[in-house]
Amino acid sequence: MVEKSADTLVSGPGASPAAGRDGSGPAAADTERELATVLADLLHLDDVAADSHFFTGLGANSMLMAQFCARVRKRPDLPSFSMKDIYRHPSVRELAAALAPAGTAPVPGSAAATATPAAAPPAPVVPASTAAYVLCGAVQLLLFLGYSFVSGLAAARGYEWVSDGSGLIQIYLRSVAAVSAGFFGLCAFPVAAKWILIGRWTPREFPVWSAAYLRFWLVKVLLHANPMILFIGNPLYVLYLRALGARIGPGVTILSRTVPVCTDLLTIGAGTVVRKDSYLLCYRAHAGRIQTGRVTLGRDVFVGEKTVLDIDSSIGDGAQLGHTSCLYRGQAVPDGQRWHGSPAQPAETDYLRVAPARCGTLRRACFAVCGLLQMLLLYLPLTVGGVYMLVSAIPAFGKWLSRQADGITSTEFLLDALVVSALLFFGFVVVGLAVLMTVPRLLNRLFEPDRVYPLYGFRYAAHRAVARMTNLRFYAWLFGDSSYIVPYLSGLGYDLSRVEQTGSNFGTEVAHETPFLVSVGSGTMVADGLSVLNAEYSSTSFRVSRATIGAHNFLGNNIAFPAGARTGENCLLATKVMVPLDGEVRSGVGLLGSPSFEIPRTVERDTRFDHLRSGDELRLRLTAKNRYNLRSMALMLLVRWLHAFFLTAFGLASLTLYGTLGHLVVAGYLAVTLGFSAAYYALVERCVIRFGSLRPELCSIYDRRFWLHERLWKVPSEYLNLFNGTPFKNLVWRMLGVRLGRRVFDDGCYMTERTLSTVGDDCTLNAGSKIQCHSQEDGTFKSDHSTLGTGCTLGVGAHVHYGVTLGDGAQLAADSFLMKGEEVPPYARWGGNPAAESPDAPGEPRGVQAAVAAEASSANGAAATAG
Repeated sequence: MVEKSADTLVSGPGASPAAGRDGSGPAAADTERELATVLADLLHLDDVAADSHFFTGLGANSMLMAQFCARVRKRPDLPSFSMKDIYRHPSVRELAAALAPAGTAPVPGSAAATATPAAAPPAPVVPASTAAYVLCGAVQLLLFLGYSFVSGLAAARGYEWVSDGSGLIQIYLRSVAAVSAGFFGLCAFPVAAKWILIGRWTPREFPVWSAAYLRFWLVKVLLHANPMILFIGNPLYVLYLRALGARIGPGVTILSRTVPVCTDLLTIGAGTVVRKDSYLLCYRAHAGRIQTGRVTLGRDVFVGEKTVLDIDSSIGDGAQLGHTSCLYRGQAVPDGQRWHGSPAQPAETDYLRVAPARCGTLRRACFAVCGLLQMLLLYLPLTVGGVYMLVSAIPAFGKWLSRQADGITSTEFLLDALVVSALLFFGFVVVGLAVLMTVPRLLNRLFEPDRVYPLYGFRYAAHRAVARMTNLRFYAWLFGDSSYIVPYLSGLGYDLSRVEQTGSNFGTEVAHETPFLVSVGSGTMVADGLSVLNAEYSSTSFRVSRATIGAHNFLGNNIAFPAGARTGENCLLATKVMVPLDGEVRSGVGLLGSPSFEIPRTVERDTRFDHLRSGDELRLRLTAKNRYNLRSMALMLLVRWLHAFFLTAFGLASLTLYGTLGHLVVAGYLAVTLGFSAAYYALVERCVIRFGSLRPELCSIYDRRFWLHERLWKVPSEYLNLFNGTPFKNLVWRMLGVRLGRRVFDDGCYMTERTLSTVGDDCTLNAGSKIQCHSQEDGTFKSDHSTLGTGCTLGVGAHVHYGVTLGDGAQLAADSFLMKGEEVPPYARWGGNPAAESPDAPGEPRGVQAAVAAEASSANGAAATAG
């Protein structure tokens, strides 16, 4: 998987420059002189002219300017400022002038002379004992084995009963009965476990690795493993959340696949729509403790894509929260207002841009029932019956089911496993690709662009089918980060204009609502995590519209790009940027942050390899890159097929041992395959880098050092999510080369370059957080180490870039983007997109009034829902 972002990514909150931390600062002339001295020393110059432009005049880049900010921050006699201020005032003179009003010595007795007391540093993390850490892991392992045994026993008994049937009709009817019992059992078990183990969730906190955490973890795992996740976007999912204790009004549409865990603390008013990739977990991990809290949404609320709602946050009736935004703990959006940004702030943009349609209770009920019947009468029975027919039709399965255990060491056994795994794996690759290129095109004929359709009808079901099929991650993983992603996306339906092939036009993670309404201009490069939002939803309707990305753009990581975006040609869209939906069309500029602001399109450091991007030099290097990428694709297909072969061999061995060990074999198969998958892919990744470590790089994308990174990103890593919240994920990270401390709590963090990442003891890493030790802008690739000290906390959805150092006990708020090269002091509180020092603890209530307002909003929302 490739993770890229622009080099011009910067850090800063959006606030104006602040005075020194002691409430005073030097006069403007003194500030100018001192800043010039610090900058000259950093740039290794004799002096710096006060009116020289940081980027165009001095040739600096965002990494150097981040180091400049860090050095100034260490000077108590100078005022602190952010990288956003650097871009607003791009010379020493302008910056000093901007600092002057806050830096002028105050007059005694004036209001300015009253110093604002500094916020107290956060309390240090109280580490859990190693004994509690180990004991928790042991109990989690036993619970997993017990669940595997029970589920394996039920599956085996069900299969035996189905296989005893005679004739296709009886086998089908028995399959329906078996899968129905299994489906409802798997759905009911998490509900029963939640009410038995927890009862009602209440706002509280408890340490990780404790007995209370074990109950929390078990409920969370069961919720994520139950089949109701398949019904997200269906009214049945809302009913399921209500059964778990959530207070949800009528007419609510939830499209996010992130399942809320503390459901009793979730309140959603009637007519609300929650878009995909949103986090409303009702809990967070903070400084070694799990904190639960309310998330309250009023009536007719709109929550955009890629948003994070921290605990104790609320949105009033008729209010909106735009895409790529975050509500911190204690934040409340008043009734009827529109907010966006991270942290969110008032805005004028209307994010609910599709008209309502007639979508009553009967329509929702019919859609829910039809979806359930389709699952129980078609998909699941055909799956179970298909497995039975497969075992009956393929001689290898029946043969090894009746063989003795000593046969699993024979050459015939290995040959059968090779043949079966090859047929299944490569058959899926070929047949799946053929289906993707045909079936979605037929379904697309049902839609007209910009026409409003009601939810929960035939067209809505067809639209969801198109989105699911064309967003299969396997093929984007296979073709991404190579020239071959272009014909693949064109085959899906993308309009890619006249392609200027770079060999890295798209990464391995590209998503959309419909591929037939995506236009990408010539010469544009797209990094990973792009989500094209070309379908718009209300709680009753949807429509599909064309989303157009201009020519000669570069898009960084983790970007939601909506239809109607106000960006044109030659733009740089930085990592996690909020793409604007209003104002003039931006061209020839860079955009960073949420809400976004303008930055330079490029800097001198990123043009040093431009001579490799045209003419004969490009043709030669692109040909070499294509050959290397083809070998990488073939290697990774081989790696995945070998994995499928080993799993098939384990399966055939289980059939052989079934007569001896009985149902224990099924439970053992699940545990063995999980452990084997982790060890296998860890070994593959270490082999790719020859059991060494990556080194910091600054090179062209046509350099073999970059191609090695692309090959490394293709090693599958989805299995990591199965270990979230357990000590076993730390073991896997260490196998992958991460320098990881003791008792780290990882609830779903991802690290792109493991051997460049360092995480200290007792760190707390939340769901959706990421440590990315590289970036790419256009044709330049950069990577460096990133280090988290002891006891650091990364909030939900936080993104840490390369070359970053977080001091001991530092805290980064939810949905923050910490730019490359930043140095966060020990026990500092940073937050925002881009991130900067925060006077209040990120994610903590801003005073008693904010807490009271949040609680009042929660009560109002609950009353609205009940009404």
